[in-house]
Amino acid sequence: MGLFDKLAGAAAVRRDVVSSGGLVPFGVTVERILSPTEGIVAGRRVILGGTNNYLGLTFDPDCIEAGIAALRSEGTGTTGSRMANGSYADHLALEQALADFYGWPEAIVFSTGYLANLGMICALAGPGDVLVIDGDCHASIYDGCKLSGAEIIRFRHNNAADLDRRLQRLGERAQDALVIVEGIYSMLGDQAPLADIVATKRRHGAMLMVDEAHSLGVLGEHGRGLCESAGVMDGVDFVVGTFSKSLGGVGGFCASPHRELDLVRYTSRPYIFTASPSPATIAATRAALAALRDRPQLRTRLWHNVARLHGGLTALGLPPAAEPCPIFAIPRDSREQALADWQQLLDAGVYVNLMVPPATPGGISLLRCSISAAHSDAQVDQILAAFAALPSSSGRAAGQAALA
Repeated sequence: MGLFDKLAGAAAVRRDVVSSGGLVPFGVTVERILSPTEGIVAGRRVILGGTNNYLGLTFDPDCIEAGIAALRSEGTGTTGSRMANGSYADHLALEQALADFYGWPEAIVFSTGYLANLGMICALAGPGDVLVIDGDCHASIYDGCKLSGAEIIRFRHNNAADLDRRLQRLGERAQDALVIVEGIYSMLGDQAPLADIVATKRRHGAMLMVDEAHSLGVLGEHGRGLCESAGVMDGVDFVVGTFSKSLGGVGGFCASPHRELDLVRYTSRPYIFTASPSPATIAATRAALAALRDRPQLRTRLWHNVARLHGGLTALGLPPAAEPCPIFAIPRDSREQALADWQQLLDAGVYVNLMVPPATPGGISLLRCSISAAHSDAQVDQILAAFAALPSSSGRAAGQAALA
């Protein structure tokens, strides 16, 4: 078997998802970005409804100016890892700012959110250890688990009772287990029952890591995520997150109440052997974190838009798959229907994400829309108008049932 032969399946998927407009929906090129909410796709101006730019900070003047200043004063890159020459003063300042934001003593910055999960999991767990993860966890969590060499146990999605049963079966080994969940799950937008999960892990003496990639800046009085909004900050051992969503940049981090987190720097291969984030990236992220912390009106505006879009979609007979949040997953009856609807939305000037099996839970096909604080009421209404023009789907109820 040739090295490329195994890619034949991917070629078949790509061939089968070419839209009527001749586009492959995966990896669509944004030919020009105009603002946090608009761009040029396939030669037409569209509203960006699938970017995870929750607070709309990608064009924030303070973030841009901070990045430009760092670019001029410190250059284009560090040309080294954090364990070599790649730890600048601003890297440490951002880590301190993240630790202060959570009210904890330690934080570590990674080069991407993917590497944050990869680096933390493989540093904390190894052969002989046990990782107990939600079945719908992100690919980066699964990859970190595989890299660790630890035993992997999956529990049913958002099912604290099933987690309890699996920890119970471990007996005394549960005290050395790491439970991993997400705050908001990226595909459907549903939230973990975190209070129940914290109670369960405490009962068995396990530790808990929460990936707040999609909930940082979105949930909680201060934007700290589901850990804060669920009132369980004192029951979480590690928070992992990314800079590529609410903070509008690229990078990742882990924060923890445990001072031992600092030792991860010496054991995490994805941290040790990766070039550190550029000075401009770090500076812009520090400015974005300050905006998240000091401008609660951004979160207020985001939730205004969430309510407007969720209510509108529900009124159209297109209820999202989860409770209101910035992610709106609309099940369709088939991959063909989802592809046709995706193209129709794009033709109407609205870009959303197309999600099909095997990437989706339950083998369903989805239109995935995400909203930003930067969207105007008029833009939200234009998104709703585009959805309203879609043909009705007789299989929508079946799609909803598949999620139950």
